[in-house]
Amino acid sequence: MEIRTINAADITEAVKKLFMDMNYHIGKDILSALQKAQQEETSPIGKNVLGQLIENHAIASSEEVPICQDTGMAVLFVEYGDHVVIENGSFEEAVQEGVRRAYIDGYLRKSVVSDPVFDRINTRDNTPAIIYTQIVSGQEIRILGGCKGFGSENMSSVKMLTPSAGLEGVRQFVLDVVRYAGPNPCPPIVVGIGIGGTFEKAAMLAKKATLRPIDTGHPDERYARLEKELLEEINGMGFGPAGLGGITTALGVNIETFPTHIAGMPVAVNICCHAARHQETVI
Repeated sequence: MEIRTINAADITEAVKKLFMDMNYHIGKDILSALQKAQQEETSPIGKNVLGQLIENHAIASSEEVPICQDTGMAVLFVEYGDHVVIENGSFEEAVQEGVRRAYIDGYLRKSVVSDPVFDRINTRDNTPAIIYTQIVSGQEIRILGGCKGFGSENMSSVKMLTPSAGLEGVRQFVLDVVRYAGPNPCPPIVVGIGIGGTFEKAAMLAKKATLRPIDTGHPDERYARLEKELLEEINGMGFGPAGLGGITTALGVNIETFPTHIAGMPVAVNICCHAARHQETVI
């Protein structure tokens, strides 16, 4: 396989477009789920809220303005082909510049602070972005991006379960996290669940799960069934759209898994608001 050369400037432009587009245009999977939920919602207030969300998304898309005032923190899952060479710059610098230009040129709110505890000074360009890179075979760079608002991020949690907790332990932890979150993460929500790996791997899996289209199920029918069961139980909690009551607390539940140690069963729950901003691009 021949080596393919990609100009750093092309990566910057692709990342800039990716983050501007996902802030302006809701995914087809989310829009379809909102429309279906509006038809099925039994609460008049909930049905009205869902209608407002759909209208808001239409306005944001047509006028190319942010879906929500919290335009999130940039997160990228990258599959980097092992036959790709970047010229005229580095991949890291090109990605960060793309995020920087998206948030400045796209008039997106800058929400990142330079130090988490002491200084907390705004970086003024929403960088640095968080980049997870996996080296794969090929001549392409595939980027799955998301911009995560913190109203929902703050409601997320990780727990180191032991194997004896079993399926019911996993189920109960997920339901406890969502119940504690209540109306805070701007429902209807998308619930990303990561199971396995280590402490940090489970959290990464949960984050990546929120970026998976909600109209796709887990390839393992056992986990696909668990996704459906959890969605039903969560919607039975009654928080409803905007937390004002109804049968639409969640639009989807996505599970991602990874092998783990014989002594552990890490589980992470990452909650995402109804905007669920995510897109993918291939360079």
